[in-house]
Amino acid sequence: MTRTKQKAAVIGAGSWGTALAMVLADNGHEVRLWGHKEAQIEEINTHRTNHKYLPDIKLPQGITGYSSLDSALRDLDIIILAVPTKAIRDVLKDIEQVSQQPLTVVHVSKGIEPDSLMRISEMIEADMSSSMLKDLVVLSGPSHAEEVSLRHPTTVAVSSKNMIAAERIQDLFINQYFRVYTNPDIVGVEIGGALKNIIALASGITDGLGYGDNAKAALITRGLAEITRLGSAMGANPLTFSGLTGIGDLIVTCTSVHSRNWRAGNLLGKGQKLDEVLTNMGMVVEGVRTTKAAYQLAQKYEVDMPITNALYGVLFAGKDVKDSVDLLMNRDKRSEMEDLFNIMEERESE
Repeated sequence: MTRTKQKAAVIGAGSWGTALAMVLADNGHEVRLWGHKEAQIEEINTHRTNHKYLPDIKLPQGITGYSSLDSALRDLDIIILAVPTKAIRDVLKDIEQVSQQPLTVVHVSKGIEPDSLMRISEMIEADMSSSMLKDLVVLSGPSHAEEVSLRHPTTVAVSSKNMIAAERIQDLFINQYFRVYTNPDIVGVEIGGALKNIIALASGITDGLGYGDNAKAALITRGLAEITRLGSAMGANPLTFSGLTGIGDLIVTCTSVHSRNWRAGNLLGKGQKLDEVLTNMGMVVEGVRTTKAAYQLAQKYEVDMPITNALYGVLFAGKDVKDSVDLLMNRDKRSEMEDLFNIMEERESE
């Protein structure tokens, strides 16, 4: 397809930010990849590698590394925000101070902020002045950075309150191996992308306990029911959770060794303590913070989320891993279709 060359800055030089920078460079755009570590940026510019996050991957020539945020943002209006949820507010403050024109912000992280219970798009809208935030777009879906960097076929979705902006970002990223769909349900896209990390942690735990595929299938299926219940209570379209940012993201995150959340859960299932797991991982495990936020959201919206509650007990209340799984299996009996009927009744009454 014919496309106009554009400038874009990827803020965050981790695995996902680097992989998305590669997609943009493959599409012929000028890509500025910002990171706060001088040695990492020097490696990117000198050796065309980012070995810590994407070993054995050669970066395209269209990517230039920056350690100066001011320089990275100069004379462009599109940024891809690819930093962990806990770092977003600090990075936004720095962006606000140095940016000289309104920005289209594409956030690609997956999480919910504990205590404030804000989705990432809400955090961005709260922390960026209206004069600096031109448009806000979410990019999410089943996508391991390791596979995107190898140019393996991948599909994602973009969402925004302004669907013209979403279509602009769709055009920016889409190519022969990276297919991008649009979805107007920004709440559902963000909730699905964030909460699947909780189910992936639980899935890793069952694997660590040696429970096998039956248990994993149960967790994915009932985890999707939990996500749909909460998302619907928050105003999402329940159909979104049958798409890329729902069941699609669940499948890829709950079944792959590429998933940090699955790996962390697997170590917990094998008996390691949370602090030990996070230290050994060496990278952010978004599902831990998101579990706390989802537990709080379930209470706020009075939504039944047994898997989330059990995982919260393991992570933050010292509950035994195996005992928590056994308690899930011994809950009161109910109909599998109960959730679907309740959601349909609620939507009909609106």
